[in-house]
Amino acid sequence: MKHVAMLCASILLMALVGCNAKKEKPQPLAEAHEEIVDTTVYGVCGDGTSMHSLQLVTDAGDTLTYTILDAEADLDGEVSGGIVSNVEGGLMSGDKVAVTGMKIDGELIANRVINVTSLLGHWTSLDKNFEIEEGGTVRSNVKAETSPWTSWKILNGQLLLNRDTFDITSLGADSLYIENQKGIYIFKRQK
Repeated sequence: MKHVAMLCASILLMALVGCNAKKEKPQPLAEAHEEIVDTTVYGVCGDGTSMHSLQLVTDAGDTLTYTILDAEADLDGEVSGGIVSNVEGGLMSGDKVAVTGMKIDGELIANRVINVTSLLGHWTSLDKNFEIEEGGTVRSNVKAETSPWTSWKILNGQLLLNRDTFDITSLGADSLYIENQKGIYIFKRQK
């Protein structure tokens, strides 16, 4: 009996000490927030733009000239060196554009040109109805949408809608095709 009483007292003592001991709260894991460097050059399409040349007046005030390489090429569908400039939304003097490119032998070659002015506007599909607005805002026109896009930006030649990253595969006067690992999304411009 004496042993049972000692055992009960020991258990009670351990319980009391355990309750009063400060428990360390688990610390959240530090998230690695590597800043992605944006290689996109932003500006306005200049008056010197032609079918094979983009004059870009950058947001910093510099004037750059990019060569635009088209897809007319050999039988493999590639131009010299495999470089083809992808221009989405057209090139109209005064339009805002986002350009990624490279320098080859001292010449700037456009890799991807996105006409931001053409991207702005009201877009619809079967389940989405939204407006891409100046300044990075997306306004959803579907009240019951569970996760509407609320922001946008161009980063390294891709369209970011919230945290979703898309390639713009086609941008025309009345249509927008974007693609990511989940699929292809087609939108019609609402007027």
